[in-house]
Amino acid sequence: MTTTTNYLACPTEIVEAPVGVVWKLLTNLSGWGSIFDFRVTSVEPPGPAVKGQRMLGEKGPRWLHLGMSFEYTLIDETHYKLELDARFPFGITVHEAMDCVPLENGRCRVNYHCHFGFSGGWRGRLMRILLSRGLKTSPADSLQRLKRAAEQEHRARKAEKSEA
Repeated sequence: MTTTTNYLACPTEIVEAPVGVVWKLLTNLSGWGSIFDFRVTSVEPPGPAVKGQRMLGEKGPRWLHLGMSFEYTLIDETHYKLELDARFPFGITVHEAMDCVPLENGRCRVNYHCHFGFSGGWRGRLMRILLSRGLKTSPADSLQRLKRAAEQEHRARKAEKSEA
């Protein structure tokens, strides 16, 4: 089955947390279920992010079990860059590239590039039409979820330090 990039979404957010907090959340696949809108079912190999690490998960109501997979294709800890390939139901693929840029005052900017691909023919065109709204909103929603999780984690760390 051949897929082509039929849609590109590139949201960016300023996160009120240090880049290290965001990076830790992005490189912990087993914790993604608490941030993003799906259930993690397995991570191989377990542990910190490495190129080739793969996560399997499910989306949708518990009775539906729509399978998804994510695999890291690049982990650049020095420059806070990662890339991964995702496979979603109905032949949808996504190449995701994210980078985190440290900013002043303990903040960072997260850039998220989603290259959506659909199978050829009428099925791919139909899926693109049916999902057109989600192609625009899902990457931005995922980035907002990451932002909230990082900022909450950062506030909790600051509160712990001030109590000590």
